[in-house]
Amino acid sequence: MLEQPMIEKLLSMRLQGMADGLKAQEQDPGTRELSFVERLSLLVDQQWNWRENQALTRRLKSAKLRHNACIEDIDYRAARGLEKSVIRGLARDSQWVQNHENLFVLGPTGVGKSFIACALAQKACRDGYSAFYTRAAALFRDLALARADGSFRNLLARLSRIDVLVIDDWAMAPLSEPERRDFWEICEDRYQVRSLILTSQLPVTRWHEQIGDPTVADGILDRLVHNAHRIEMRGDSMRKNRGKPNVAMALRAMTPFWIVPAYQVNYFSGDSAEGELACHLLP
Repeated sequence: MLEQPMIEKLLSMRLQGMADGLKAQEQDPGTRELSFVERLSLLVDQQWNWRENQALTRRLKSAKLRHNACIEDIDYRAARGLEKSVIRGLARDSQWVQNHENLFVLGPTGVGKSFIACALAQKACRDGYSAFYTRAAALFRDLALARADGSFRNLLARLSRIDVLVIDDWAMAPLSEPERRDFWEICEDRYQVRSLILTSQLPVTRWHEQIGDPTVADGILDRLVHNAHRIEMRGDSMRKNRGKPNVAMALRAMTPFWIVPAYQVNYFSGDSAEGELACHLLP
């Protein structure tokens, strides 16, 4: 049969999707009722989807997002000041990235700023854009090392090609003179051609004094603020809330238990569901 040599040729041409689709068609008797054009169309769709998935995998790997965050996993139940309509508007086709706009995620520590930033960056990756996550301290450290070893221009060039640059914990401390100068270079390279996500515990009104030099601060903020969306969050730290059930689970793990039918009282959840199983603490 010519099937195996054909599959080998498809693989040699890096048409993995079409090869997988051809194998699936051979195992499905229903495809024999389709015309040649219909079967070919299915193979082309299989190859297209395979290439898109491979490209998305590469973009997500290169992005180095801190969290396995996605828009669908954002919790709107906590009182954090998040508006679902705003998030959905930003996530819709990542239009803000296409328009080369910036995004500020502001709020106190622990409210989920990094998660929101990474979720929107991940959605941009799904929409075909490149992204990269870094903390402000790590970015300035990498820039300083690049200046020292002569690769500063190469690093700036790589950063300028990224569609969405996520800088976490921006303006946590006053900027030094080299940091101001380096960040101005980044803002200048990205102005109206790329997008930037900044997360910060400080409001935008405090950024000027954190940058320090009034002239440089004016130049940086002028390139950042006027085409930026703001997500202003509030509330208590979610880490505090996550810590409480973790302690309870640790106590349960150290306590002997038995398995009994759940129509008896479920001390963990207070529910009663006959036919299921529940764990009960021994007296």
